[in-house]
Amino acid sequence: MSGSKAALKAAKAAIDKGHYEDAVTNAQKVLAVDDRNYHANVFLGVALEKQGKDDDAERAYVRATEIKDAEALAWQGLVSLYEKQSTRQFDGYRRASTRLAEIYMNGDDKVRCRSVLEKFQSTAKEKGTRAQYRDALQILLPPNPLYQYLEESLPRLDTAYKILAAIIESEEREQINKEIGERRTRLGARLGEVTLEVKREVLGRSKLEDVYQNVIDWSYDDDIRREYEEKQLQHAYDTLEALQLTQKPDKRATVQKLAEGMVIIKHPFKLAWDIAIEWQDRESLTTLDYGTVMEYVRRFPTTGLGKTLQAYLGSDLCPLPPENTSPKVTDGIKDAEEDEKAFSMSANDRLLLMTEGVQESSHSPLSHRILAEFFFHLEEYESAVETTRRTQKLLHSEKRKSGLRFQDTLDAVDIVLGNSLIYYQTPKNHPEARSIFEDVLTRKPTLTSALIGVGLIFEEQEEYKDAIEYFNRAIARDPSNVKIRAEAAWCRALTADYSQAQAELESCVDRIEGKDTRAQHLKAQILYRLGVCSWQLDPSPAARKDRKGAYARFLAALQADMNFAPAYTSLGIYYADYAKDKKRSRKCFHKAFEISASEIIAAERLARSFADQKEWDLVETVAQRAVESGKVNRAPGSKRKGVAWPFAALGVVELNRQEYARSLLSFQTALRISPEDYHSWVGLGESYHNSGRYIAATKALEQAQAVDAQAPKSDTERTWFAKYMHGNVKREVGEYDEAVQVYEDIIDLRPQELGVLIALCQTLVDGAWRCLENGYFGKAAHWANRAIEVVQSAAKVRAFTFNIWKTLGDACAIFTVAKIHVADFPRTLTVRLLDDGQDVSAYALLADVDDVKQDILQRLSREPEAKTAMKGILHISILAHKRALHIAAEDRHSHAVAWYNLGWAEYRAHVLLSRDRQSGKTSQSSRYMRAAVRCFKRAIELEAKNSEFWNALGLVTARMNPKVSQHSFIRSLFLNDKNARTWTNLGTLYLLQDDVHLSNQAFTRAQSADPDYAHAWLGQGFLALLTGDTTEALMLFTHSFEISDASTVANKRQYALATFDHILTSDAVPTASDFIHPLFALYQLKLESENDWSIMHMFSLFLERIGSYSLAIENLKPLIGLDGENEPSSPSVIPSEQLITASADLARLSFATKDYPAALKCANAVREKLSQHANSVSKLGKDGQEKCRTSAILTASLSHYHAGSLDQAAEAFQPALQDPANEADVTCLLAQVQWASGDREGAKASLFESIENNPGHVLSVMLLGVIAVLDDDHEALDAVFDDLQGLRTSNELSGEDKRRVDKLLRAIAALASASEEDSSVAETAEVMTSIMLSPSSSSAWSQLAALTDDPYPAESALETARRNVQHVGDVSPEELATAFADTGKAVDMQRAIMTAPWMEVGWNGLCSVLSG
Repeated sequence: MSGSKAALKAAKAAIDKGHYEDAVTNAQKVLAVDDRNYHANVFLGVALEKQGKDDDAERAYVRATEIKDAEALAWQGLVSLYEKQSTRQFDGYRRASTRLAEIYMNGDDKVRCRSVLEKFQSTAKEKGTRAQYRDALQILLPPNPLYQYLEESLPRLDTAYKILAAIIESEEREQINKEIGERRTRLGARLGEVTLEVKREVLGRSKLEDVYQNVIDWSYDDDIRREYEEKQLQHAYDTLEALQLTQKPDKRATVQKLAEGMVIIKHPFKLAWDIAIEWQDRESLTTLDYGTVMEYVRRFPTTGLGKTLQAYLGSDLCPLPPENTSPKVTDGIKDAEEDEKAFSMSANDRLLLMTEGVQESSHSPLSHRILAEFFFHLEEYESAVETTRRTQKLLHSEKRKSGLRFQDTLDAVDIVLGNSLIYYQTPKNHPEARSIFEDVLTRKPTLTSALIGVGLIFEEQEEYKDAIEYFNRAIARDPSNVKIRAEAAWCRALTADYSQAQAELESCVDRIEGKDTRAQHLKAQILYRLGVCSWQLDPSPAARKDRKGAYARFLAALQADMNFAPAYTSLGIYYADYAKDKKRSRKCFHKAFEISASEIIAAERLARSFADQKEWDLVETVAQRAVESGKVNRAPGSKRKGVAWPFAALGVVELNRQEYARSLLSFQTALRISPEDYHSWVGLGESYHNSGRYIAATKALEQAQAVDAQAPKSDTERTWFAKYMHGNVKREVGEYDEAVQVYEDIIDLRPQELGVLIALCQTLVDGAWRCLENGYFGKAAHWANRAIEVVQSAAKVRAFTFNIWKTLGDACAIFTVAKIHVADFPRTLTVRLLDDGQDVSAYALLADVDDVKQDILQRLSREPEAKTAMKGILHISILAHKRALHIAAEDRHSHAVAWYNLGWAEYRAHVLLSRDRQSGKTSQSSRYMRAAVRCFKRAIELEAKNSEFWNALGLVTARMNPKVSQHSFIRSLFLNDKNARTWTNLGTLYLLQDDVHLSNQAFTRAQSADPDYAHAWLGQGFLALLTGDTTEALMLFTHSFEISDASTVANKRQYALATFDHILTSDAVPTASDFIHPLFALYQLKLESENDWSIMHMFSLFLERIGSYSLAIENLKPLIGLDGENEPSSPSVIPSEQLITASADLARLSFATKDYPAALKCANAVREKLSQHANSVSKLGKDGQEKCRTSAILTASLSHYHAGSLDQAAEAFQPALQDPANEADVTCLLAQVQWASGDREGAKASLFESIENNPGHVLSVMLLGVIAVLDDDHEALDAVFDDLQGLRTSNELSGEDKRRVDKLLRAIAALASASEEDSSVAETAEVMTSIMLSPSSSSAWSQLAALTDDPYPAESALETARRNVQHVGDVSPEELATAFADTGKAVDMQRAIMTAPWMEVGWNGLCSVLSG
């Protein structure tokens, strides 16, 4: 024992000296003897702690505390040890400090006790977490015994509780966020459900409300108390929202208690006031506490509910007594001013404020309920339905949050919804409304609003008997209810039982008590209905004019309620129809419609009055508001008819504004409501027409006419406008015949209708131009005549009309194109129209320039019809446009158009008159040109942004001033760069100036702008000619001709010329199809331009090509001044070069018709004129002269030959032999003549000489071979055989020449054979050689088929011919027919006949097959 004490002393000394290792050794010695030695464990713990062995030291201290728990020494060691590692051993530190403080408390050492705890709290605050600091704070808070021991020395606890509250708030917030973040990632988790679940768990076990209460209890500062009361209420409310329904009652009671306390002391915490007001379950708003409501408005005027309540108070809907709705001075002058402001609001401001409040308080059921009832009060049923449905959702949401049932509130909202559904989209919503009322009546059988609602449903469905029955049942339940009795009586009135209804309504008036707004409104309604009964009981004008009858009732209704709209409507009808006071009636209708948009009758009367005054904006406003009222549409299943006039009115307004898409919708809606509305069909057709949908417009207008046909006779005479619009549509789509017929039908009914007459004139002229485009010149002239006749009728109605004279000028222009019908022009009528003595000064316009004035009319009236016909027509057209110009002086746009039209008339005169004159006089034409330039410039001055005006100026100045022309075209393209005509004109200008590059660019732009514009392709064709690409030029000219209309001259001319040049230069043999289109083109050109020598000459050449020699001669004779008897007419005016060319052609054609004397005469005339006028025919050129001379020589020679003068024929060939270019061909002709005349040796000599001079001449070789075969001259055959074999393989020979060579070689082979059998073999060998050289030749296969009995060659010939037709196209009909016939089949014989019916081979073969 003594050793243990010594060891303890040694350990204590070692610790004091800092020898901690020795202290550990000595303490362990003691513990080895006595392990429960308290001091040894303490010394061991101290030594180990000093050595940094905290865990071993902790174990030593703990053993010591277990030995003596009431001793402070070991606990002091533990506190010291834990203090150094407080963040790691906070729980031990807290436990040790608490126990040490308790030991000091037991020893009554307050100083040391407080010091230990304060040091622990300080360490926890500085180094610990929020949770550790929270636990540290709770040591010195009630009900801890340490707090009771140190209470007197501690400061007030409100600060500690506030710190504790802040810590708990942060912990809960972090825990909620953390849990939500973790749980929301689970499969199927929803954020709302997860949030609610987490809040329920965290807030359900929260002690924060108790901490808030402690802060409130311990704090002396009222601001702090209010702050934590708000936090307490908010926390309790949040907890209430998160709890299960069964857990809510207790917490709800706490929340209500806290909220009521704040309201009592008038603390401005919005949540408390919201709970106090929103949680009240009231069947009617009449039970609202005015003081609470007004206090809420004063304290929260800018909140959503505050604005809604502010708008609600003082409104007609507010059910509070008048004495409660007047401002009271409660809290001073300021509050009184605010009250006064709340009650002095206008109705519009009140609605705006209420709507704004609802938007800001989107979760407030009371705010939405007030707005819903206000909408129903204003008869805005759609808005009322939407708002009540939102209110129901909010109430159910609030029910889930608070656990309250809100049954009375839900019933009240359901009643508003049911009443709104009665009138909204009736009768669609009637079943829903009825179910709502019946559901409410199961809980409240005597509820008046529900009883009336069911009856009103029957009333709205026009089931008046059922409504009366239901109202009677309701009266039995509630006999004192005046509202039900009034509705029952009104249903009787609607069944035409006005007497009984009047009596019942009279009794209802006496039952009304009270002066509140609703009572007065009911009284006004009953008085109005009494007035209606009186009005209907005696419909005589005298009774209705009586101011003591229905009129007095309507006035009494307004005296009861100045805002009762139906009474204003009835008074308006009274003033309009009986008192004849338009001013008052309009005011009444305006007031009725202003109060209620459901007053459709008042709206219609207003709209009609505004329409009569052309106030379309007001018409639109009235109609739009009527549509938005919801009273005009007919719901499916409803007996109530829809109202179409608002939509028709909107359609008319939008039609006037050119908003055609919207007008279409309006008229379509009107027609869905009223399909028999004639005017809506007309409006729909006009809208379709103006928007370019002509087919739909046609259908709509046809339907309008069908509706019109069913109308009384008195109405059909007023409904001609549909036919007129129908005619306009037909005109727009190009159906001019039908349009003309429609206009004429209208004129039969209304002969003085100027608009229809003008439309008919313009349609006739437009149709005439279309006929010209299609080539129907006769019909065009006929329609132009009819247009002039209609102009005469229109001028009798009103001569001072721009379109009349414009149409007259256009009609005259038709004859300047259809020149073959100039004789049909009604010159006498047109002169009489223009020379009517009116607007004489108009003809003096530009008379100093173009010399076209009134004197011309007098001169034309004296001249015969046929004399200077074209000039007279042009002058009449110019004068008509001058007349139109004079009339259009007041309208700037029409004036500009008139100048433009006059300019074109002047330019047309310039073009046509200069073309028709063969003399050199062009002064008159130049006057027209100068006048045209002035006209177009004047048009541009009036309307500089019209691209067509600039284009016209550029066109007329193209030769006069190219720079001005270019500027004009570019300006036109700046205004409209999509105009293909302008681009083409610009390209033509560049072409005239030899700028090929710019011209090509312009023509390309024209083609891009409009690929169907023919003149752009024509211009490209000219460019191709300039570059020498004749093939491309022909393709372009052909395409231009194909897409052009019949009235264009240049396209047809150039196409015919290019085609003829191609036929001359092409190696291919032209077919009949190559001549069809050029012939048609030239024929039309011939009709349009009778005096055009080049066209008639070209026409004759084409006729010659197709073998129409007689017709060609008839066309050529006028060109050389011969009449039908070959007598000269006026050859002096024909240029020499034209006369020579035409004579040469006529000589050739006469020879073709075997008129040899005429051919000789013309040929000799050509030779004579060429010798006499060599200098005057320089235009022909040397080559042309030689061709004409050669043609005349050959024609004369051949004519002599065929006339029997062989010697003269041979002699006549001699001059032609002097031409090296034609020597070989002429020699061949000479050889044939010599052979025919018997000079065979001379023929051979001529051919040998020709071959010697022209080794490659095919015809010479072939003729020599033929002569050798005929003469059986083997020596000559040997001479030509090799040449013929060379020609056979030559690529320069045409297909026809090769066939001739093959035929000749077969003949040579046959003649060279010794026997007939050898001859057949030789021919077959030659044919097979031909097939080897040209296997695609069907003719060679046909020849082989003729030589053999094998069917294969015939089939091969047919197959080859078919393929050549499909892929090559150079097989003639005769060749294909022969291939068909060679097969020997009946079906192929028929095909041969169909292919070439003029050939005998098909017919003979078919006969053989059928007979054999």
